[in-house]
Amino acid sequence: MKVFIVKLIVVVALFTGINCKSYAQQKVDVKENEQKMQWFADAKLGIFIHWGIYAVQGTSESWAFHNKHILHKDYMQQIKGFTASKYNPEYWAELIKRTGARYCVITTKHHDGVALYDTKMNNLSIPARSPAKLDVLTPFYNALRKNNIKVGSYFSLIDWSYPDYPGFLKDSSRYDSKKDTIRWNKFLNFCHGQIKEITHQFNPDLIWFDGDWEHSAEEWRAPFIRKMILDNNPNTIINGRLQGYGDYDTPEQNFPVSRPNLKYWELCMTTNESWGYQPSDTIYKTPYEIITIFADAISMGGNLLLDIGPKEDGTIPAEQEYILNELGKWTSKHSEAIFNTVGGMPQGHFYGPSTLSKDSTTLYLFMQGKVNGNVMIKGLYDDIKEVTVVGSGKKLNHKIVGKISWSSVPGLVYIDVPQNVNDEYMTVIKVQLNKPIKLYKGKGGFN
Repeated sequence: MKVFIVKLIVVVALFTGINCKSYAQQKVDVKENEQKMQWFADAKLGIFIHWGIYAVQGTSESWAFHNKHILHKDYMQQIKGFTASKYNPEYWAELIKRTGARYCVITTKHHDGVALYDTKMNNLSIPARSPAKLDVLTPFYNALRKNNIKVGSYFSLIDWSYPDYPGFLKDSSRYDSKKDTIRWNKFLNFCHGQIKEITHQFNPDLIWFDGDWEHSAEEWRAPFIRKMILDNNPNTIINGRLQGYGDYDTPEQNFPVSRPNLKYWELCMTTNESWGYQPSDTIYKTPYEIITIFADAISMGGNLLLDIGPKEDGTIPAEQEYILNELGKWTSKHSEAIFNTVGGMPQGHFYGPSTLSKDSTTLYLFMQGKVNGNVMIKGLYDDIKEVTVVGSGKKLNHKIVGKISWSSVPGLVYIDVPQNVNDEYMTVIKVQLNKPIKLYKGKGGFN
């Protein structure tokens, strides 16, 4: 009888309009979320910056003391050597702009608990404790906005130096947060207080959380954190590291082989093997490697958030400057195939990355290595109006092979790419179609 009553209530609700507003509101919420995420989807490229006291001795950021490579007290002594003596935020912003990046995320506080701004929640900050004696974030954010680059704030939810945080990961010896709720709530007040400071003081376009793995959404009070951020600015985007309360996913260092299921995602990746400055880490990726990884990400509808780690004095390692400048030359030359595009064809249609114009009438093919001869597109129904090389506009010849008159299966498109049109790093071909792209997805035969 109870089940029948529940079902009857549901049916009455549907036919009388009860909760109709909530269904409509859900549609509005989805539409508004898509609108606020549009700049992120169009951006394609962001620059990540890990800057902190770990740059003084070139230790790994926060993890150095967690992994017992250095004592915590010795790690924290590095704050006395953080000078920012050659820090030029305007130059940083100009360098980032040259890459073509549309947004930049910088650490406001890592797991070590040292804030790069003048926090009022404690006195563990660069302005309060280091020789630099200044909030290094405000001038940088101002320089980014002056260059029309979206501002992102990295913030570590965990704080391994705060006395009322449970401790270092699962080996905590301080206390159990689920049993000592008074102490845990004291930490939450501190954590939420710093998030409020960042949102109100800097009003970032994007907040990049880290460290959420230590506790559940309920423990973090993730819905409260999200509401606090959006109450300050409803257009702020939140990354996926808030226990399910973020707007997009952030795979780290690992490159997806197939397109992720999420609509919005970003690959965060280092230029060498370290997030922060480590002079002993000389295993830098080449510009070619960075560019091909980037092309792969945008081909699958994602972004690349590429990391650099400045030195304690504020200078950027020459190897990283070189990578950023070379990346910028390439993105500038091929901008139409990168920015404001959408992910390209599914795997199997072209042996390499691809993107599409938003109206799906222009296909961009990214070619790995030096190409000399024919490249092939498989399963393209559309007629081709013209094929050109992005950056030079040089026209290329193409032909259709294997089209059977009595079959609806499209033939193979072969494009002749002479060696003299090759880009230094990655050549991009523009294929203009007579209408929005339509692809054959069958198995051949009598189709």
